[in-house]
Amino acid sequence: MSSKPWRLSVKVLIRDSSGRFLLLKRSNCSKSNVSRWEPPGGKINVGETFDEALLREVAEETGLVISILHVAGAVEWEMAQLRLVQLLLEGSIESGQLHLSDEHEAYSWVKPEEFSTLELADWFESFAKEVARKYTEADLEKNRGN
Repeated sequence: MSSKPWRLSVKVLIRDSSGRFLLLKRSNCSKSNVSRWEPPGGKINVGETFDEALLREVAEETGLVISILHVAGAVEWEMAQLRLVQLLLEGSIESGQLHLSDEHEAYSWVKPEEFSTLELADWFESFAKEVARKYTEADLEKNRGN
């Protein structure tokens, strides 16, 4: 059993009206997952609730103000110095202009079925497959109903 400490991080899946998700490419100065793609968000500071942390992180990283809709899932990941739980939520944009902080070098709006074409952050790879399956199936069902 690992004696590494646990940390909690929150990320958000923001979906646009075309069914694409906002992904950010980590800068080449990142401590981990250099130049890999992931949803916006980050670690929770002492004394913050996870929703406060998520709103702060998204504003810092993207300039966007979002609303949180619901929990999408969780991922456990072991890093060199710690074990990390990524809590993923779904959210929507309320306001703001998209611009990146120094933590990221690019952004892209990506359809779920295109996730596999990107070099994703290690922790996000398996969850991205589930997101792609879930939203592709939901979109197919929605289109059948039209």
